[in-house]
Amino acid sequence: MCITFVANTQIKSDMPRPKNNRIVHEPPLFTEFKPLGVPGAELDRIVFSLDEYEAVRLADFIGMSHEESADEMEISRSTFSRLVDQARKKVATFLIQGKLLSIEGGEVHFRYNIIRCRDCGHMFKINIESPVEACPACESKNLINHAGGFGHGYCCKGIHHKKRR
Repeated sequence: MCITFVANTQIKSDMPRPKNNRIVHEPPLFTEFKPLGVPGAELDRIVFSLDEYEAVRLADFIGMSHEESADEMEISRSTFSRLVDQARKKVATFLIQGKLLSIEGGEVHFRYNIIRCRDCGHMFKINIESPVEACPACESKNLINHAGGFGHGYCCKGIHHKKRR
């Protein structure tokens, strides 16, 4: 329950506190995973949010502590611990029960973006605030914006995060 004080008057609300956007280093390259030989349409689906993806990337892939990971995502350590536990449960369910795992959604902002050229296949990373008009390898303008695939990019521009890497 959220309690707000307005002009020395206590107001109770059953509305949960709004979530802060979590910081994700860059969008994932792959967004769906499934058991081999089973059509995806036949599988139950597990939705893995972008912040859960980032929690697993930081804690399990990179090996950062919960404190370091929380700092990287600009959330509290206890929030990070809950997030990574939730994410690990979903990964375990995916592996053991053979479901379709789909990465999508979440209240996040990206630090970097990944761009792929549809013509030559060149992939490159840019700061989320940097504009890109053409592929640096072949100068094609036929580009895939990976952050844009999640509806992100413009919303992340101009946001000054605590950390820059």
